[in-house]
Amino acid sequence: MNGSNGSQEHHVSGEEEVHHVSRPILNNGPKHRPLTPMRQCRGVACVAVILSTAFLLIVYLAPITTFVVRLFSVHYSRKATSFLFGMWLSLWPFLFEKINKTKVVFSGENVIPKRRVLIFANHRTEVDWMYLWDLALRKGHLGYIKYILKSSLMKLPIFSWAFHIFEFIPVERKWEIDEAIIQNKLSKFKNPRDPIWLAVFPEGTDYTEKKCIKSQEYASEHGLPKLEHVLLPKTKGFICCLQQLRSSLDAVYDVTIAYKHRLPDFLDNVYGVDPSEVHIHIRTIQLSDIPTSEDEITEWMIERFRQKDQLLSDFFAKGHFPDEGTEGDLSTPKCLANVFVIVGLTGICLYLTLFSSVWFKIYVVASCAYLSFVTYYSVLPPQLVGSPEGGVKAKKAV
Repeated sequence: MNGSNGSQEHHVSGEEEVHHVSRPILNNGPKHRPLTPMRQCRGVACVAVILSTAFLLIVYLAPITTFVVRLFSVHYSRKATSFLFGMWLSLWPFLFEKINKTKVVFSGENVIPKRRVLIFANHRTEVDWMYLWDLALRKGHLGYIKYILKSSLMKLPIFSWAFHIFEFIPVERKWEIDEAIIQNKLSKFKNPRDPIWLAVFPEGTDYTEKKCIKSQEYASEHGLPKLEHVLLPKTKGFICCLQQLRSSLDAVYDVTIAYKHRLPDFLDNVYGVDPSEVHIHIRTIQLSDIPTSEDEITEWMIERFRQKDQLLSDFFAKGHFPDEGTEGDLSTPKCLANVFVIVGLTGICLYLTLFSSVWFKIYVVASCAYLSFVTYYSVLPPQLVGSPEGGVKAKKAV
């Protein structure tokens, strides 16, 4: 999911002071824990369980929530799909925090849970987006989180079904194409009754030393601040999302992510060898504090990333963000109860498929055909009974 806004470049030149820039700092020390055969087997087993539960639950339940329910109500279709998605997705924070013992430290503001949120974050590594799940889970909105992702990911078997029915936004990384795609997707989320947590990574790609040097060269040429720990943001994607959702948003969260003591990749997460700690700093931004013109939003976003750069610089010097401890640990009993429910449902689906009536096998085949069709043509059934906006209009009339 890196490069969510890779095509959406929009910088402005200015007269800002050019700071002296040292060599970019990458906290890529030795792995926090050794990769033992036990850890490797445990990680493979956990991912096998997570992926098998995903496949069976999608095949059995997605046609009900995204077809049958959607014919009567888009709102309740999304609600049911997000509820089930959230239950399954919470297996990942359980893996990270409870099984792998990765410490997730929240700081900044203790944000009040909101229904409709736009999140923008720095992009340290390929797995940053996974740790936003830990925040959304604590706020009770895990099933509503959505990402802008590379369209090539829509070619992955099974995963593409999930990305589509959860209404993620695939982009080509060419702004002349992506602008219409984002506008079209988000135009379907104008109903304020539909919760949405939309996550955007304005840097457009994950951080590397080579990319940082290139970003600094661009900054030097255009009179922009040279940043050491983040890349200059590309703002067109963020601006488009903000313009489409602004009238119905409850909040904008500015999230800064850092790791101790090494930047993890996906397999590090799976095996639990890294990271030792994930630090997530959150600031709430009032919509009234965000400018309205594109040029002013661009300047505002560059300033936010200058502040992120300073936050990360202080983090590497002190080992923590300011105002730590804004969120508690996950409840182990609740996590275990959720695991048992998901595994139990998967077991039932597996039994019905292998040992029950032939009609369940036919249902599985028909479900796979349905999911393949709607994903390939990028469509979802329309609401046929009533109007998707009818409830909202009636509510306003009252």
